[in-house]
Amino acid sequence: MTDTFPSVAELAAEERDLQLASFTNDDAWDLGSALVAAARRDGAPVAVEITRNRHRLFSAVLPGATPDNQSWIDRKTRVVNRFGHSSLYVRQASIQRGTSFEAEFWLDPRRYAAHGGAFPILVRSVGPVGVVVVSGLPQLEDHRMVVGALRAHLAG
Repeated sequence: MTDTFPSVAELAAEERDLQLASFTNDDAWDLGSALVAAARRDGAPVAVEITRNRHRLFSAVLPGATPDNQSWIDRKTRVVNRFGHSSLYVRQASIQRGTSFEAEFWLDPRRYAAHGGAFPILVRSVGPVGVVVVSGLPQLEDHRMVVGALRAHLAG
């Protein structure tokens, strides 16, 4: 895979394409379990978390992940909750506007990280209801892991 970051238009299209009809606790379990299975298959040292309405429904830490991954999860999740878009979308939107997330919004970097890997759980005709997030790989790989799992969940 290329390390080229997607455009804001491409990231917006992902968000339009990856909308669910609903999202239950069982869906969180299925999606989280699929992410864990993919991470195990690939030997990815990641932590995974899924929330709905800021209530943690799924959390897993795979071998090789570190305690810092929880900080990244929390910081990326705050970005999605605040802006309603994937953490990578928010990052790229700032860059497209000729700045950085940090310079544009002046949010405490100990609390907010616009780095790829957190994606809103979008329910059609409702909007964002939660967040699915992976931490432990380079940010573009974190993002791709989440998007791949959401695509498979929708197809399943």
